[in-house]
Amino acid sequence: MSGGCLQKCGIFTKKRGESLYLFMILLAGILWGVIGLFTRQLNGAGLASMDIVALRASVTASVTGLILLFRNRRAFRIRLKDLWIFAGTGIGSIVFFNACYFKTVEEASLSVAAVLLYTAPVFVMLISAAVFREKLTVRKIAAALLTVAGCALVTGVTGSGGISFMTLLTGLGAGLGYALYSIFGRFAIERAYSSMTITFYTFLVAAVFSLICVRPARLFSTAFSTLPLAAVSIGLGVICTVCPFVLYTVGLTHVENSVASVIASVEPVTATIAGAVVYGEKLTVTGIIGIVVVAAAMVLAEK
Repeated sequence: MSGGCLQKCGIFTKKRGESLYLFMILLAGILWGVIGLFTRQLNGAGLASMDIVALRASVTASVTGLILLFRNRRAFRIRLKDLWIFAGTGIGSIVFFNACYFKTVEEASLSVAAVLLYTAPVFVMLISAAVFREKLTVRKIAAALLTVAGCALVTGVTGSGGISFMTLLTGLGAGLGYALYSIFGRFAIERAYSSMTITFYTFLVAAVFSLICVRPARLFSTAFSTLPLAAVSIGLGVICTVCPFVLYTVGLTHVENSVASVIASVEPVTATIAGAVVYGEKLTVTGIIGIVVVAAAMVLAEK
């Protein structure tokens, strides 16, 4: 989506500073939307859902750690009393969310996984209202419901009828886990931690926890066994994790959780288009209508 289109849609109708943060969240959603392309390659190489969770967390923690080591070592400093926050972002969100999402991708199409994931705006809206006292306005509720409805249309879930109960549970679990990053991330932001610090400790905790659940030697020997697989593994960590999480966390500094979660709903649209282009997954007229509905939800949320 070009800057001109964004301006016409309303994304850049606010003051330039806030518009930049909205754009960061939008870009984060796009980068998250292509993650299925990476995970399917790794699934094909024999890695299970938890293997990919551990790989993603390990690569992300390594990359962000190296960046902080050479650019800002002071950013490694955190207060011990705040460890619960990073346990929340790392285990409560990342490990749980990724395990559920990757399992859903194994059992269903990228589009089905994405629409179940994007029940997250509803979770974010309700939790943020209770925890941070964000106003639960009619516009926000409408935007969240439009997001879910639009995603359902985009992905064709409304007419599929082929989703198992366990796939439904893992998909909704992914939505809840994804929502928890915004919640715990807000706590970290309020304690003045930088986006890189939050990303590093989130994925360090996630890596330590998830590596306990897998066989690390087999995981890394498989993930880096060939140059193409190594590129996919690094891309999973950098393109689909470091970049979007830093962008999203920076965006949260000036955008409410509930609004951010709706703007990031460009992710299932991206996933659906990526699935159609790369894997030949069908994009119907209903899906195109759904894309319009998601765009309308984004405009409604940011007003």
